[in-house]
Amino acid sequence: MEGVLVRKIKKICVFCGANSGKDVAFVNAAFHLGEVLGKRKIDLVYGGGKLGLMGCVSTAVAQHERQVLGIIPSAFTINNLVGETCGKEIKVATMQERLVMMMELSDAFIALPGGFGTLEELFQMISWAQLNIHNKPIGVLNINGFFNGLLSFVDHAVKQEFITPRARKILISATTADELVDKLQAFRFEPDPALSKLKWSPSSSQKEKLDLTLRL
Repeated sequence: MEGVLVRKIKKICVFCGANSGKDVAFVNAAFHLGEVLGKRKIDLVYGGGKLGLMGCVSTAVAQHERQVLGIIPSAFTINNLVGETCGKEIKVATMQERLVMMMELSDAFIALPGGFGTLEELFQMISWAQLNIHNKPIGVLNINGFFNGLLSFVDHAVKQEFITPRARKILISATTADELVDKLQAFRFEPDPALSKLKWSPSSSQKEKLDLTLRL
């Protein structure tokens, strides 16, 4: 990465499934990502609990003596629904509050294979980056082509002019954990000139009125 400005990343938020998935490669990759974060002295923020890939990556980070923070809605803690969080736990009231806290406490975001919840979290962060609510790098770890269809769809949306080429650059992808973290560290945020004029209130998230057409 010689000649590239390296972004300082201390905490990465990982979105992933509470299931392990069909392919054992998903489990192996989740453990390996945790090992890579630990060796690079990067702490973990995640959704809490110990189920599925969430449990794999959090366990691996903790084993390398890095801090693990689980942010979990209180509803999930009833009857020990998702298991014990590996590390410190913060309970929140709503899913939206959880995601906002994840955004505020993390320096970057990685999505591993998962279902609707993982995809919601991933695209929420992408949308917020597009709207200049944050400028943090976002990537998917494309294990055994899991995200190939999603990446193809996003490229199709670009061709159909629903996503701009500039916005497409927000979503990074790689097939190995080391490569992905390297790309996150090298990421340069390029805000849309029009959207960069949006002013967001920390309390109400109200944007100023602009005479423009948004491709969202």
